[in-house]
Amino acid sequence: MIGIWRSHAQAFLLVLMLGTSAAFALPIFLAPLTWARRFGWQVPEQPDLAIYFGRCLGAFILVVEMLMLRAGFTGVGLVFTFQVLIAVAVLMTVVHIRGALQRIQPISETLEIGMYAGLGMLAVLFYPR
Repeated sequence: MIGIWRSHAQAFLLVLMLGTSAAFALPIFLAPLTWARRFGWQVPEQPDLAIYFGRCLGAFILVVEMLMLRAGFTGVGLVFTFQVLIAVAVLMTVVHIRGALQRIQPISETLEIGMYAGLGMLAVLFYPR
């Protein structure tokens, strides 16, 4: 079952990179509080720390995006990039489950449990052995 779609691994990374760059990496990096408001977060009156954390998170997402772009176009680091994607999917699923259990996040974040779990499953299915 692992890697049954491996022949399409590079195309999968390119499509995923474009979508996640547009929806998450660039908006979080460039305008974290605007992104947060759109996803239902209540933004505090003094947002400096939230802006800082948002930019930091956006920067790390952009690193993952660059890994996907390089591996998607050239095949360089393909296995490593999928390992990173699976790690991101697992850890972000845990983060969002915890937030849901604590009831400290908007519904958009709780719905991301399915998105990250699905991303993990897709990464396994496209995994290049």
